Amino acid sequence: MAVDGFEELLKHYDLHETIGTGGFAKVKLATHLLTGEKVAVKIMDKDSLGDDLPRVKTEIDAMKNLSHQHVCRLYHVIETPKKIFMVLEYCPGGELFDYIIAKDRLSEEEARVFFRQIVSAVAYIHSQGYAHRDLKPENLLIDEDQNLKLIDFGLCAKPKGGMDYHLMTCCGSPAYAAPELIQGKAYIGSEADIWSMGVLMYALMCGYLPFDDDNVMVLYKKIMRGKYDIPRWLSPGSVLLLSQMLQVDPKKRISVKHLLNHPWLMQGYNCPVEWYSKYPLGYMDEDCITEMSVYFKRSKPSMSNLISEWNYDPMTATYLLLQAKKSRGKAVRLLRSSVTVEPSASSFKELRSRQMLDFDDGNQNELPYVFGSMEFSDDDLFYEDCTYSITEQITSKEKSSGFRYELHSVEFATPKKSIMSTKKREDKENFDSKIHKNESPFLQPAPWTPSSKKKGILTTPNNNILASSKERSCCSKETPTKKPATVNNDIATAVISPERRCRSVDLDLNQAHLDSAQKKKGGKVFGSLERGLDKVITMLTPSKRKGCAKDGPRKLRAHYNVTMTNLLNPDHILNELTRVLPLKNVDYVQKGYTLKCKTQSDFGKVTMQFELEVCQLSKPDVVGIRRQRLKGDAWVYKRLVEDILSSCKI
Repeated sequence: MAVDGFEELLKHYDLHETIGTGGFAKVKLATHLLTGEKVAVKIMDKDSLGDDLPRVKTEIDAMKNLSHQHVCRLYHVIETPKKIFMVLEYCPGGELFDYIIAKDRLSEEEARVFFRQIVSAVAYIHSQGYAHRDLKPENLLIDEDQNLKLIDFGLCAKPKGGMDYHLMTCCGSPAYAAPELIQGKAYIGSEADIWSMGVLMYALMCGYLPFDDDNVMVLYKKIMRGKYDIPRWLSPGSVLLLSQMLQVDPKKRISVKHLLNHPWLMQGYNCPVEWYSKYPLGYMDEDCITEMSVYFKRSKPSMSNLISEWNYDPMTATYLLLQAKKSRGKAVRLLRSSVTVEPSASSFKELRSRQMLDFDDGNQNELPYVFGSMEFSDDDLFYEDCTYSITEQITSKEKSSGFRYELHSVEFATPKKSIMSTKKREDKENFDSKIHKNESPFLQPAPWTPSSKKKGILTTPNNNILASSKERSCCSKETPTKKPATVNNDIATAVISPERRCRSVDLDLNQAHLDSAQKKKGGKVFGSLERGLDKVITMLTPSKRKGCAKDGPRKLRAHYNVTMTNLLNPDHILNELTRVLPLKNVDYVQKGYTLKCKTQSDFGKVTMQFELEVCQLSKPDVVGIRRQRLKGDAWVYKRLVEDILSSCKI
């Protein structure tokens, strides 16, 4: 008998520690049994999703239709009556946002490396007919090769009439929203994305937002005026590019097509941004097909036909992960010792005990991160004419659902209309407006021969997605020789620098409601089994508990999410943190050397959740503080953590 649908998941994956958490979702690190590849499994509870369930469906549908080197890849979807499991590409580098605040701001050269990748991803999704509508540093993850991966397609739109059709739903994050969205006008999705990219580029090079205010009405007025400060360190070229993207009039805004070969983006490169997919949808790799045919004892034509259905089932996941192994130069081999069997009722409890413990209290060898798509908002927001007033409402049903409210991923209603249901919004998306010239904004590259190989990846033409061999040869790699540094020696000083803050209107649930909801679930077999097994393991192996006082702090690799300190005694640092947190009105729960922190509004709503962990760094031999945002506005979190760390005598 399945336990909340986990039985099907455990046939194909070994689950490890939790690497992200949210109001209704949890992300666990996992290993695919047949390939040995690491993946991220996002586990969502349908009851907690409530009205936002259609957004998850939207995200899944979009990710099934997108395949690009700078878009986070979907491998497998498992849906049960109670749960949705999304198996995704694992990006151990965390959010681009954390990278920015760790370095205070990026140099122009480093910002260019990342921004070329952002332009590549956005140009690709636009070419596929999608507008992202929630572009921000929190929705860009960094993989093991320091490449960006775009996530969170829950608010994306694919107009049925093409990218020139107008949209009506106002959505996204207020600080990144284009002026036409704020005014409640019909808008072109691609034009709104360009504005958000301008805000994103400004954040990369400045370390704070161009339009920022605690008061939402003042924030909106700033956005509609389009006036922002120009720091002295920005070069004339970057100032020009920002002005071209941050045009209040969307028709005067630069297009993605012109961004591809913009002079600022071309500095240090000998070819335009490569926006086409290196891994086109529908491509069948002969080596992967052969390996799977041998393993599953099927003919190659039969296996090829099975995979080409693209059901995002175990076969799709195995094929895509084999392809990922090959792209990194690994052997295209399935693990012969791995056998996926149907767990019997008697053996499932053993399987469950081995894999389904909450590894928050176990050894974590990887730094955690949070998927931006875990954060939704379901506020009823009203836009009153042009007075820029907002009324926030939370129903009692929403309060009791354990759902997570964050304004940085909300939808704004048009004048005097509350947010409509998702179905009605979809009808509104295809606003019957005048169609512009039916002209593709992209220069379609010429096809090239399927025999071309690069780094072990065999690529074939696919509906004009790939560039010609001549074009590829002019720019053999997306980044210059100088890649973004993973660790900066000045991190300790860079993190503790006061910056401007963004408004926080996080409408998180009262923690008491969440706690009571969790207690009610305690009687369920799944929850009680997990806690019971956790207690048994704790009793039998106390020395392996995370942050156990006897063991000392965890040993971690140097990382931009870790602030280095001048003290060598971890207990002294921990004492300093626990002294300062109450002074900053931050509640915390201590687990070993980890402090689980939260802030609340005057009405008891949780507005911010984050972790501070004292850890040991082996190279150099120093003690650091790992920072991790779990819930809340990213820029408010930045200011709060900077304030906490600067107040500590470390």
